[in-house]
Amino acid sequence: MNNAVLDTIAARRSHRAYEATPVTDKQLDALLKACMDAPSAVNRQPWHVSVVRNQALLHEMNAELRAQMMQREASERSPRFADPSFDVFYHAPLVLFLSANPDWRYSALDCGIAVQNIALAAESMGLGSVILGMPRDAFAGSRREEFEKALGFLPGEVFQIAIAIGVPADNKDAHPVHEGHVSYID
Repeated sequence: MNNAVLDTIAARRSHRAYEATPVTDKQLDALLKACMDAPSAVNRQPWHVSVVRNQALLHEMNAELRAQMMQREASERSPRFADPSFDVFYHAPLVLFLSANPDWRYSALDCGIAVQNIALAAESMGLGSVILGMPRDAFAGSRREEFEKALGFLPGEVFQIAIAIGVPADNKDAHPVHEGHVSYID
């Protein structure tokens, strides 16, 4: 079937290298609109989006994340942390953080739907992205409140998910699709 949306879904990759080229304001506006157009349970739209281009802040958050991860047993952390130059944001010129009040039972799910809209919109504009859950650990230590304030989280909100966006500097093949994930009940 020839369909632009299905083609965009099939083409999307998780990019882990970006050019320094900034995301334009016009592109950012389109990404934010895609986010706001996402469906949510009872149309609650629980997300708050923090737009971060500040590389110094992202560097600080990456350092805190690394410190938190290195406290874990090696078997319980990503092997990427063995490389001291690993950057969880992959030096992307733009990172969007979605926060929400965790008391709403669908906050995480709704934010995940919104971030997928952002990822597909980015792909459709020739931008790359990678959806990030790992930054959660940057909020696990003593700098949580500092980072929440720096990101403009609203009272009662916590980190839900993030997405790094930029012009991709890598090429990736499609990931293999595992068999056995569909059951037909007639």
